[in-house]
Amino acid sequence: MIKSLPTAAATRKGILTLMLGMVLFTTMDALAKGLVQSYPTPQVVWARFVGQTVLVMLFLGPSRIGPTLRTPYPWIHLARSSCQLGANAFFFVSLPFIGLAEATALADINPLMITVGAALFLGEKLGPRRIAGVIVAMIGALIIIRPGAGVFTPAALLPLGCAVSYAGNALLTRLVGQREGPATAMLHAALFGAVITSLILPWFWQPIALVDLPKFIALGALGTLGQLCIIRAFSMAEASAIAPFSYLGIVFATLWGITLYGEYPDRWTLLGALVIAGSGLYVWHRETTKH
Repeated sequence: MIKSLPTAAATRKGILTLMLGMVLFTTMDALAKGLVQSYPTPQVVWARFVGQTVLVMLFLGPSRIGPTLRTPYPWIHLARSSCQLGANAFFFVSLPFIGLAEATALADINPLMITVGAALFLGEKLGPRRIAGVIVAMIGALIIIRPGAGVFTPAALLPLGCAVSYAGNALLTRLVGQREGPATAMLHAALFGAVITSLILPWFWQPIALVDLPKFIALGALGTLGQLCIIRAFSMAEASAIAPFSYLGIVFATLWGITLYGEYPDRWTLLGALVIAGSGLYVWHRETTKH
């Protein structure tokens, strides 16, 4: 159980860092949506984790890779890595069947899971402000996806699987984040994902066109930077305090859908985005001004 309580300044930094992570991850997702239209999804997932492995190893240098991998929490990192791989795989597989904004909205029930899980498993306080922020943001997500309007197809189970995996990853990150540096978590997750996807890659490999190579490289870079932001955010602030800001991913995903794929939101999507942004601003104000 985590005993230390982050300060208002730490919570503020955690919120900002999580928001940056949402920008990076939704950019990665938008790029992946284009790639999975031309390449097998396992190959795209493989590129995401291999890219992170290469970048983290280059940053560490040969002499620091071994010490960074050593950890007193190997089973926690194994579980974390499995959750991260699951979150990426579930979401990428859903992209050929569901619009980017809709898939993100379905996946973004994860703050509710994180907030409840943080109270049940990490001993964090589940106060009225946090509950209100999650509920209001959840209402905004439901406004966007409008149950019964064709979004809840069998393929919708894939983003829901992403939500469960992401919540598990966030809670486990919070559990060990104050005890180890982010490099250990990033390297373990990257190697696990790279090894698992490499084992199945021969059955799915498709030659990469030269024009698409920068996109695959960017996919790995965006995933690496986004993961770093998520680890830092959940290490410096309580998971239940910053979880509602994950809903901003819906807003960013909607913008990318418009810009890259001509997926224009209707008035309900815009209303839901405003509700989500409002709930985030409310939690921001109350969490960063409390004493």
